[in-house]
Amino acid sequence: MRFSYFILAGIMLISIHTAQADPRNVALLASACAVCHGTNGHSQGGTPSLAGLNKDYFIQQMLAFKDGQRDATVMRQHASGYTKKEIRLLGQYFSEQK
Repeated sequence: MRFSYFILAGIMLISIHTAQADPRNVALLASACAVCHGTNGHSQGGTPSLAGLNKDYFIQQMLAFKDGQRDATVMRQHASGYTKKEIRLLGQYFSEQK
């Protein structure tokens, strides 16, 4: 009986991991950026556009916000809410926006 619980837990972890890489979930993560940076990263002014941004640059900047290496008020709070994997996925997502 115990063994079946471990198998079920393993299947659930694999499912969660697979779901995190799902493009729909990345778009959902990116939607939190829309308030300031516009839908799909297309800013209407005032804040930088994220659409088409170099993936590595995006990742570097987000990690700098997260680690406190780049001064910010709001962005440090936002970046600290993402895992490094989520930041990489967001970097890829925004780099693909035209």
